[in-house]
Amino acid sequence: MYWQRPDGPVFLFVGGEGPIYDFDVLAVAAFFALQYSMLHRGRKKPLQHLVRHLAERTLNGHHVDMAKDHRALLLAVEHRFYGDSINPDGLKTENLADLSSQQALADLAVVHQYISQSFNLSCRNTWISFGGSYSGSLSAWFRGKFPSLVYGAVASSAPVKAKLDFSEYNNVVGLSLMNEAVGGSEKCLAKIREAFVLVEAALIDGNFTKVAADFGCCQTPRNPDDQSELMQNLADIIMGTVQYNEEGVLISIKELCGVMTDESEEKEAEMEAYNHLVKLSQIYRSTSQEQCLDISYEKTVKDLMDTSLKTRKRAERQWTYQTCTEFGFYQTCEDTACPFSGMLTLQAQTKLCATVFGISQHSLPARIAFTNSYYGGDNPHTHRVLYVNGGVDPWKELSVVQDSSEEAQTVFIKDTAHCADMSRERLTDHHSLRKARQEIENHVARWLRTAAQEKMNNRGELL
Repeated sequence: MYWQRPDGPVFLFVGGEGPIYDFDVLAVAAFFALQYSMLHRGRKKPLQHLVRHLAERTLNGHHVDMAKDHRALLLAVEHRFYGDSINPDGLKTENLADLSSQQALADLAVVHQYISQSFNLSCRNTWISFGGSYSGSLSAWFRGKFPSLVYGAVASSAPVKAKLDFSEYNNVVGLSLMNEAVGGSEKCLAKIREAFVLVEAALIDGNFTKVAADFGCCQTPRNPDDQSELMQNLADIIMGTVQYNEEGVLISIKELCGVMTDESEEKEAEMEAYNHLVKLSQIYRSTSQEQCLDISYEKTVKDLMDTSLKTRKRAERQWTYQTCTEFGFYQTCEDTACPFSGMLTLQAQTKLCATVFGISQHSLPARIAFTNSYYGGDNPHTHRVLYVNGGVDPWKELSVVQDSSEEAQTVFIKDTAHCADMSRERLTDHHSLRKARQEIENHVARWLRTAAQEKMNNRGELL
């Protein structure tokens, strides 16, 4: 659609821990459905099918706008084991050994070769990669591990540092809930803390039936595991609100804090915060069309152990496996800075690795250490990678937020959340977000100019 043949650049959108949808990118969507080994046995039908069935679809995203401006060929590569890119028996534990970031990068290299051959691309076509969150990390790592294939990379909200006990996540959530620039306040955070204390007290007192009725639970939280699930579900409502503030989530931080600090109808002052959390849960269930709040730990385990391919949207089992084998990222609440419940422990979260996949909890620190050693953690020494982060986003704690050297290039957007820069421009965008997108555009344009100049100089030398 946009591509200026034959020398136009290539913009590669890297898929992450979920399916690639039509509305995510313009559709030259490379659904990488086969195992890497199958490609070397000549079974390339899905990729050939891709080339024969290129289609124009709904356009969305900042990278799409830039592709239009630069007349770029726009590609999207779905991560193996997610979306349509799963073999029929692919989710069985014995088959998940090929589910890793390293294999994903190898897949990108194979796709690079295949697309180059299919479209008669050459060294004249400059590749730029894009991604957000985990796929943002992959975008940065692809540039770092395969610098000859991709000239520059944009990594939005990319947690490039693996961390087993990611307690900083909820600490940032607390700070964001106090941030007046995005609608938070000290009172809002205080009410949330108080609400979780009151829920815990009700459980300790044995008021299981009342708590279940108040929060519309599908089950009565009589055992500790279900109680932890309840606390995780309630915390998730708030954590999700902060992480994706104003980015199309159910409510914003401002709206959430409005509910938690509303005094217009309060009668029982001692239960005010508890009742407001109940109301917040009701709003969540109503908006998300969930009839009840599922708090069964047994069901959680059962769902994670389900290897059937019921829907391409399924991703929990795969991503849980990657947290166990590579990244950790467990958002715990065992220190005083956390605004939620101390029931959200590292032990409770990591025991799923052993229960579901047979991966020992004791092996996790070494797995995390290997990931950071292999990629460099939050000091990845990548050249020509632009790291973009938002001040409200808890994941910024594991990304690159400062220009620590000439090689590290960063854009920091103080009042935006997770991957906000990746969306198309909207009338409601903050000035800082608009300015950040312009900075990203400037970086990409500069990379393309530099690449073109280098190619001209190389041709001159050959002559």
